[in-house]
Amino acid sequence: MIHKTSDSKIPDTTNLGKLDLEEFGLGSPLMKEFVKFSWKLHYGDPHWTPPLDSDYLGSRLLGLKGLLTSEHPYHEHAEVTHFLARRNGKIVGRVSAAVNNRFNDYHKEKVGFFGFFEVENDFIATSALLNAAKTWLAAKGMEVMRGPGEYSNATHERQGILVDGFEFSPTVELTHNKPYYQELLERFGFCKVKDYHAYLVNVDEIPINRFKRLGDAIKKRGNITTRPVNMRRLRDEVRLMMRIYNEAWVGNWGFLPMTDGEADALADTLKAVVDPEFVKFAYVGNELAGVIGAIPDPNHALRPSWRWYGDSDPIRIFRLLKKRKQIRFLRFMFFGILAPFRRLGIDALLFAEAFAYGVPKGYTHLEASMILEENDLMAAAAKALGGRHYKTWRIFEMPI
Repeated sequence: MIHKTSDSKIPDTTNLGKLDLEEFGLGSPLMKEFVKFSWKLHYGDPHWTPPLDSDYLGSRLLGLKGLLTSEHPYHEHAEVTHFLARRNGKIVGRVSAAVNNRFNDYHKEKVGFFGFFEVENDFIATSALLNAAKTWLAAKGMEVMRGPGEYSNATHERQGILVDGFEFSPTVELTHNKPYYQELLERFGFCKVKDYHAYLVNVDEIPINRFKRLGDAIKKRGNITTRPVNMRRLRDEVRLMMRIYNEAWVGNWGFLPMTDGEADALADTLKAVVDPEFVKFAYVGNELAGVIGAIPDPNHALRPSWRWYGDSDPIRIFRLLKKRKQIRFLRFMFFGILAPFRRLGIDALLFAEAFAYGVPKGYTHLEASMILEENDLMAAAAKALGGRHYKTWRIFEMPI
């Protein structure tokens, strides 16, 4: 049995050494160790790129409400707990368990989530962590355990484990992990429930002039106008994007409408890297019709350097500010056309304008992700641009 005290332990009598589990909640001093374990586990990996620690632990200076703090809007509708596994005093794994009440109310399900899953290649530690999460979720009345993600697997959250494409670095808001995670989860009893794909496009291969002519024709024919995001009103603009997202994505697997608080937290996270010409709204007459959003990938500057002077948040932010104008890699993150306007060519128009702006700026590659495996329309659009499927993330689940 695990108790919510820092000295509660689960003994392990194998010859690998004593294994202890600690359970703790938001606000615990153990949370810093929970975050730092990833840095130790992935030390030296040239591809692994985590969010800023402030994204998790919060920062008044940066105006960030950390996801692992009670101030984050996620916790208005969720119950969470966290586990650390130590072997002979050394942390060898971590996991969270969460009941996202808003998700379950929306889907009329009893799904519990496990997340923040990081572990050494140690099946005993893996089993102890996942069994602890499973037991906690069962006590909450959940019938299915799904993950991994951060706290849960709504479409707008960082989620999934990478199962293909380990030789490539992750772009902003996406995950990268040890290749053995899939084997550990499947050995525990998890089965695949859903895959997400990423497509890589070489901008040099895009027929820019043809897209520009197409875009001009669509504008003229459909009384369509576009405008870039207003950076002075970024929070309001992100809420507008989320209005489109909440309507346009409603049929997608794992969808959960974003709240205004979550939209504000996203705006605070992205404000340092948004290029307004890559985030555009489309209107038909005076009616809002769609949005596209691409982000110059900050991970190209935020990737750990593993130097003697460290990779603290201030150092990584300084590197981003210094290098952000040199970033030549885009990630398409937001895209949605409202249902009444989906056959007017607005999608082609927004893509055409993004390319027309990006090519002269020297952007060389773009990633379209995360695309659900059954989303043939988006996959076809990415392929039409010359994109190749180069990464896959997987979500797993099992009955409780």
